[in-house]
Amino acid sequence: MALALAGCVSPGTIRLAEGEVREYEGERLSSISDFRENSIKGPQVLAEEDYRLVIDGLVGHPVNLSYQDVLRYQKYSKAVRLDCVEGWSVDILWEGVLVRDILEEAEVLPQANTVIFYASDGYSTSFPIEYVLENEILLAAKMNGVTLPPERGFPFQLVAESKWGYKWIKWVTRIELSEDASYKGYWERRGYSDSGDLDSHFRD
Repeated sequence: MALALAGCVSPGTIRLAEGEVREYEGERLSSISDFRENSIKGPQVLAEEDYRLVIDGLVGHPVNLSYQDVLRYQKYSKAVRLDCVEGWSVDILWEGVLVRDILEEAEVLPQANTVIFYASDGYSTSFPIEYVLENEILLAAKMNGVTLPPERGFPFQLVAESKWGYKWIKWVTRIELSEDASYKGYWERRGYSDSGDLDSHFRD
């Protein structure tokens, strides 16, 4: 039986999107149509006009952003491979904003050691704060040049580079700064590795 892991993919239920980029810097990209919806509660349909991204916890200045507020940050694009624990991968051109830019505005407090991401469907996952602050980790709004469809995480999906697909949380609605380094997200509570590192086994 296939596991319903956030961010994991297999051939496709989403049609090729109009204007979708299929090549980047001479390298062939996978398609949006290569993705399958396999989240824990089915696709989440979030209205742009109602969407809010909350950054709270151990911050000096809690932030509450609309969809357009998030898109006002500097945008970046890069091709990143998503590797699923089921044994296959896709190469996608992601476009979005850096998580660390948003956290900078929130003024992270010194005692924070963990960043916890929450989704609208109840999914969650976490990372050591160094991973987010020391790397160019995107909160993506587009893939292959088109806006994320609901099945892929609109408004925003985390591009968790060098991590297994279950760390690529979709439909992000809240980012909490915490000092609970032992926090376990949805699949981590079910025995999957907290680190989610590609160079280690995904099961603890």
